Amino acid sequence: MKLGVAAALMVVAAPLGAERAEGELRLRVLDPTGSGIEAAVELTGQATQVRKTFSTAPDGRYSVKGLPFGRYTLRVERSGFSSWSGLAEIRSEAPLEFAVTLGMAPVETTVVITDDETLLDARRTGPVFYLGARTLGERRTARPGRGVVDLVQSTPGWLLEANGVLHPRGSEYHTQYVIDGIPIADNRSPAFAPGLEVEDLQSMNVLTGNYPAEYGRKLGGVIEVSTARDARPGGQGRLALERASFGTLHGYASGQYARGRTVAAASIQGASTDRYLDPPVEDNFTNNASQAGVSGRLERDLTDRDRLRMSFSSRRVGFLVPNQLEQQEAGQRQDRRSGETMGQISYQRVFSPRLLGNTRAMVRDLSARLWSNPLSTPILADQDRGFREGYWSAAVSWHSGVHEIKGGMEAIFTSVQEQFGYRITDPAAFDDQVPRRFRFAGRSSGREQALFVQDLVRAGRWTFSAGLRWDQYRLVDHSSAFSPRLGVAWQANPGLVLRASYDRAFQTPALENLLLASSAQVVPPSRGDFYQAGLAKRLFGKLRLDATWFRRRLGNFADDDVLLDTGVSFPVAFAGAAIQGFEARLEMPRWGPVSGYLSYANLSGTSRGPITGGLFLEANARERAGSGETFRITQDQRNTASARLRFQAGPRAWVAFGAWYGSGLPIESQTGEVSDLGELEERYGRRVLERVNLARGRVRPSHSFDLSSAVEVWKREHRSLRLQAEMLNLTDRLNVINFAGIFSGTALAAARSFTLRLEAQF
Repeated sequence: MKLGVAAALMVVAAPLGAERAEGELRLRVLDPTGSGIEAAVELTGQATQVRKTFSTAPDGRYSVKGLPFGRYTLRVERSGFSSWSGLAEIRSEAPLEFAVTLGMAPVETTVVITDDETLLDARRTGPVFYLGARTLGERRTARPGRGVVDLVQSTPGWLLEANGVLHPRGSEYHTQYVIDGIPIADNRSPAFAPGLEVEDLQSMNVLTGNYPAEYGRKLGGVIEVSTARDARPGGQGRLALERASFGTLHGYASGQYARGRTVAAASIQGASTDRYLDPPVEDNFTNNASQAGVSGRLERDLTDRDRLRMSFSSRRVGFLVPNQLEQQEAGQRQDRRSGETMGQISYQRVFSPRLLGNTRAMVRDLSARLWSNPLSTPILADQDRGFREGYWSAAVSWHSGVHEIKGGMEAIFTSVQEQFGYRITDPAAFDDQVPRRFRFAGRSSGREQALFVQDLVRAGRWTFSAGLRWDQYRLVDHSSAFSPRLGVAWQANPGLVLRASYDRAFQTPALENLLLASSAQVVPPSRGDFYQAGLAKRLFGKLRLDATWFRRRLGNFADDDVLLDTGVSFPVAFAGAAIQGFEARLEMPRWGPVSGYLSYANLSGTSRGPITGGLFLEANARERAGSGETFRITQDQRNTASARLRFQAGPRAWVAFGAWYGSGLPIESQTGEVSDLGELEERYGRRVLERVNLARGRVRPSHSFDLSSAVEVWKREHRSLRLQAEMLNLTDRLNVINFAGIFSGTALAAARSFTLRLEAQF
């Protein structure tokens, strides 16, 4: 009955506006006779961080793929002809056919189009933060596995907790990646899965609200990722080598060849480091890691209307779990390994200039293991888990007058297997109620289906988005839900947009160790109501201010229970939670030689028990989990700020200064009231203890200052050689991320570090 209702709903309900929003510009440059000609083109979108220069083919044609929705300036030049400039708007996934006719020189130009006209997008009903090719290429160098998460952290609303786990607006496990249109909903932090390689990416779009109905399962925050799609004819390549502190080495190489309608590309990367996770003590014991990966893609325009795209990737990482002081003295060694293999295929059909259809499919395998030597203390743990996921979706996008309509369906099939066990080696660390040995093994298969419809309506100064999604979830729990999504934007004047939105969220529990966590009582899906309101303001024609107030109310609020300091965690669900805050970002894409941003977020949130799931071994933790007690959420950092100022010192050199500040996370002690400071000092060290305000129940504020610079030592046409140097945490401040909590272990941020990066493009 429910499936029939949902199917009918997809056909007749009012739809919502697509934000998985990438379109294509099909440009053709003509001479006065209507014949195609080769020309130089510059395309710029300030709001979307897009700046591309290219030359059309001899017949005047060129396709720019993967353009985020927005406004773009075009400048077209050819010797002997008058130059041309104008605006193009990408609002539909259907390709935009755009013809430019160049007059014979000299012709007076009466219309002047500037890049500032693309600074503000009045058609967005919610904030979206774009990270373009330059931002990705000049990013602050990160430790292996953390390139993407460090970039996302620079946008407001995202907090990076221990071991590179992203937390959008207080959410623990509800971050969703969308890789070339295919959603990935499991934890992508370094401790859980091999990280994405930033060098393979073309752009990233980051959302924390006003989600289109086509997004489901994980809605704490959404990270849209597009892999490189340069279709320049012929061969090209890229090589990057890094040498950094903590014995870090990283290498990357890629190659691409484009001919006619076909583009083929492949890449390979490898890295090693002596500081992979965030250790619990300054000495950084047993924290080395190595990783490697390969990827490839093939894209073929079968006709002007049909496109086929295939990709494959395989990544592996192995690392040691960092020891505490007493564990190092005992000779503990804990190894972890994880790997992922993924294949994707997509097919796109342009039925007409107003109608486009696409279908996508993916299969992937992910595995994770932990094993410990006999000297491990206070517990000897082992784990072998993994899952296989199959994904399929089909959607149709239709442009009709003021409407941008999209509807579709998706299906997900999952097979999960888990093995976990432990043996207590130090009985004094646990009470008598904890079994001295434990063993769990489980397998399960699940399926999820979804239908959605959505529409974006433009009416004068107003833009409306509205839509509906239906989800069905079958794994440890059997649930279904309808999720309406609404948004509105009003352009008060050319430089000011006011907007508000509401999202109903149905979020499935985390897959990692879900069977064990649900063995006593099922960890249920989370259901929430997300509200936000804000503005976008253009200042002085050069700056853009985005400000948003938000509030979230959730039932079955998702979090996790970390097994000591191993990084292995088990999903839990609080009975409910309330989170509210304010976010702002002031961005300056370019003002002469200067560019940069300033981001700020204020967040507070509480959750209430009882708690479902987890694997609580400490007596106090078990008691508190079973009560109706109120907790500050583990991401309750009241004030977070980051900034970057970049100066273009010359045609081939730049320097940038960055800063970050966090007011400190809360502490929920594993042992109740802290009375034995000597024991904590012996375990973590005096300096670490000084960075914690035990009386207030919070980690003390943290900050970091960074300096980076680069010089292009050689450049000729599309070939270049660039050298980049960085110093992170200039003051060498000891920053504590987490400290001895029920739901998180202890973790320290990195000390002062240096990086040297050499990159060649050819």
